[in-house]
Amino acid sequence: MKLAITLIAALAASVPAVTLTGDKALVISANDVKTQLVELASQSKEKGSGGSTVARYGNLALNLSVRTTSGGGEIHQHFDDLMIVQQGSATLVTGGSIVDPKTGDNGEIKGPSVQNGVSRTITVGDVVIVPAGVPHQLIIPAGTTYCAMVAKVKEP
Repeated sequence: MKLAITLIAALAASVPAVTLTGDKALVISANDVKTQLVELASQSKEKGSGGSTVARYGNLALNLSVRTTSGGGEIHQHFDDLMIVQQGSATLVTGGSIVDPKTGDNGEIKGPSVQNGVSRTITVGDVVIVPAGVPHQLIIPAGTTYCAMVAKVKEP
């Protein structure tokens, strides 16, 4: 939880990915976050999603994610996700099981959807933590753009 509080306090965006070391700190302005999200939004209109890595520090990777289409179901075996919704809304489905699961080379499990999970609407300002091992899926309403800051925290 300390990591989540620290992360929220130092949240960031539109600079090239930075690897932090030692006692260095990184502060990225809200304006820079908005600028990068606008750029990613144009990418996501063509591909359905876009993303970038803002910073890496030890077991943490801070990313920006923009979606205009729903994602499939997934389970991260070794990473917790901390998401802070920046724009739009989505239905987050957690728990249940992955439909037609396939395990990738990286150990991540993916499938077209999550079945028998719990659905919740998430919107601007919401903070979501999905622990490693929990099936999850984001369902994006047609014609909308969903943006989030996502911290991927590798489990020890």
